[in-house]
Amino acid sequence: MQDTKNLILAVALSAVVLMAAQFFLWGPQQEEARLQAEQRQAEISQSTDAATTTTPAPGSSVVPTPGAAPSAASGSGSVAPPSGAPREAVLQSSQRVLIDTPDLTGSINLTGGRVDDLSLKNYREEIDPESPIIQLFSPSGSANPYYAEFGWVKGQGVTATVPDSQTPWTLTQGDRLTAETPITVSWDNGEGLIFSRVYAIDEHYLVTITDSVENNTAAPVSLFPYALVTRHGIPDLQNFFILHEGMIGFVGEEGLQEVDYDDLEEEGELKFGTQTQGWLGITDKYWASAIVPTPGEAYTPRFFHHMVNNRSAFQADFLGELVEIAPSSSGEHVSRLFAGAKEVSVINSYRDAPGIERFDLMIDWGWFYFITKPLFVALDWLFNLIGNFGLAILAVTVVLKIFFFPLANKSYASMANMKKVQPQLTELRERYKDDRAQQQKAMMELYKKEKINPLAGCLPVLLQIPVFFALYKVLFVTIEMRHAPFFGWIQDLAAPDPTSIFNLFGLIPWDPPQILMLGIWPLIMGVTMFVQMRLNPLPPDKTQAMIFTWMPVIFTFMLASFPAGLVIYWAWNNTLSIAQQSVIMRRQGVPVEIWKNTLEAFGLGGKEKDEKA
Repeated sequence: MQDTKNLILAVALSAVVLMAAQFFLWGPQQEEARLQAEQRQAEISQSTDAATTTTPAPGSSVVPTPGAAPSAASGSGSVAPPSGAPREAVLQSSQRVLIDTPDLTGSINLTGGRVDDLSLKNYREEIDPESPIIQLFSPSGSANPYYAEFGWVKGQGVTATVPDSQTPWTLTQGDRLTAETPITVSWDNGEGLIFSRVYAIDEHYLVTITDSVENNTAAPVSLFPYALVTRHGIPDLQNFFILHEGMIGFVGEEGLQEVDYDDLEEEGELKFGTQTQGWLGITDKYWASAIVPTPGEAYTPRFFHHMVNNRSAFQADFLGELVEIAPSSSGEHVSRLFAGAKEVSVINSYRDAPGIERFDLMIDWGWFYFITKPLFVALDWLFNLIGNFGLAILAVTVVLKIFFFPLANKSYASMANMKKVQPQLTELRERYKDDRAQQQKAMMELYKKEKINPLAGCLPVLLQIPVFFALYKVLFVTIEMRHAPFFGWIQDLAAPDPTSIFNLFGLIPWDPPQILMLGIWPLIMGVTMFVQMRLNPLPPDKTQAMIFTWMPVIFTFMLASFPAGLVIYWAWNNTLSIAQQSVIMRRQGVPVEIWKNTLEAFGLGGKEKDEKA
């Protein structure tokens, strides 16, 4: 019994440490990161964005390397718009082609051909349906530039002019980019080369870019296609240990690459060997962008950091394989751009068709992905059936209880039997209190005689922990849970319970500090946890008894800042466990003495009253 309680205590204390870190360390770090992001925003320079292209010099005998893909704000000595200008003013200052799909709205800049204006129609910044929609891409010159660019890099011996970020493309087909109508732009360099580009988009977030070159000169031309996605500045980060934000990619044999912004700032550049499969880009918690080379074609990827006006710019780019274009012929290259919300069904569909290898890794399922992904699939299926993610969480909890019922049944039965022999264990401790080895031997003989497994009581706790963290991960990283309502005051299962007992749940017009945001559902969770722990008497050790007594209070405050969906799950799971264990105890002939155990926990004479009776 002592070993069992020690194991339970160790598990519980581990959970307390993790939750304490969330409450006292990671929570303040998130707030500090938010303040730093606001400060960076306020300090954005009003000077110009300017950087020269890094393409090889004309006539160079060096074949372009991964570093030959142009950097952010590149151009032939050109100057970008002043940074920090209002986004709408920057958009109106250039000629554009509108983008309009069921999921996206925005435009393509005909100067440079950049995809630099994208907003997500179906997602808003706040729960309020009148709040602004999410802005993903913004043009160079605005406060937070973030865009994708495609083009060509000169090969060996090529002196002809190629398009750059300041090239004035001409719209030659279509008037706006929709899921049904692609557009075509073109540019004649005046030296015998005509560049064309076709943009096509699906109903979600995938843009297909087909770049072609018509060679009307008398000599062959060698060009390397490139694609890049660039973000200026570090966004407001979650800064949480279970979530990656920053550079991301699956680069063939190199596997999944996750690089934080600060790590790339320190490294400057991360190059990878030539690959034939994969993708790379930049990810936020719920949104992402990625450039995707044609599967099967060789490409050289990298992550790149440089400074623009004393401000960090982060870039993911790739250089495609050499395209040789003979005189009076043409060549082309196809690449893709993902820019949108990380919806699980959409991400999986792009993995399957057009076959973007391991694109499902765009969603950070974590180390427990073998639990997390099936758990999400079950929740999503039940949501489509029930229509409420909160009810889906309750239903999944019931399913898990049924699935683990045989194991839990044996566990609770063993715990009930353990309670029946509690007087004999107490007698053995008293008899051999000065001989620890003999005490343990006598206790093990008693366990063997009564067919009791002293570790069986730990199983429900151990089984609950990975499910708990998997559900936490699902609630935290999947966009499907974002702004998902339950009932009443819970309008976002991915956010903490907004109520607090310290302002009488809104009756007092006062907003308590975060540490005092102790809502209704955390209180329900704490009460159910306390009742569940009172099904069994306290351990004889005073330190353990104190920890077990106050653990529900500690967990109540800890979980108050966790997503409401997770707290609802734990409260419901506790309730089911109380019912299940109570039934098993009665079947084993063990009385359910919650009130008596509660009195004993607070030293109110429960033992004395029982002895008198």
